[in-house]
Amino acid sequence: MLNLLAKLSPNMSSFKLIVGLGNPGKEYQETKHNVGFMCIDKICQESNITLDKSKFNGLYYQGLLNGTKVIILKPQTYMNLSGECVVKFIKYYNIDIEDILVIFDDMDTPIGKFRLRQKGSSGGQKGMNNIIDHLKTKNICRIKIGIGKNKLYETRDYVLSKFNKDEADEINLAINSSAEAALDFLKDDFITLMNKYNRK
Repeated sequence: MLNLLAKLSPNMSSFKLIVGLGNPGKEYQETKHNVGFMCIDKICQESNITLDKSKFNGLYYQGLLNGTKVIILKPQTYMNLSGECVVKFIKYYNIDIEDILVIFDDMDTPIGKFRLRQKGSSGGQKGMNNIIDHLKTKNICRIKIGIGKNKLYETRDYVLSKFNKDEADEINLAINSSAEAALDFLKDDFITLMNKYNRK
């Protein structure tokens, strides 16, 4: 269990920001496009915290985890406009680009696998693409959780579908490990994290 201390004001020194991407609303819960939200839920569960605040069209936690100032965020803008929420938090809390971690689904990674990357394109993921557009940089740390592909489905229909039982077992393992990596982001540099988790 992580030590949780007092809530902090934005006037203090910079926070780290962990963002999970997804779509708000019950109809999108547990869909493939919402694994970023699912990872945030796992982080909250492991840390015994809740996203108890709302601002800039986002639900978030602001406080300390293991002595590190952090904001845990779920944008509520819908996936394609995720950057609108993220950039407002970054500006308001004066967060450095290297202190941002974005977690999202990736169709180019098999279900149950995940990859940490320090920079690069969005890979076609529209939420990440919107964040890159707003921040005007591709040098953003990210965790890509694999949801695979299925040629029988159009992309939109596939990403908004739910996991079957076998897929759910695999994705839960990836989400658990991704949540662990995200929490390690609060204390370790990202090169160390890539060396540790990309070997799994």
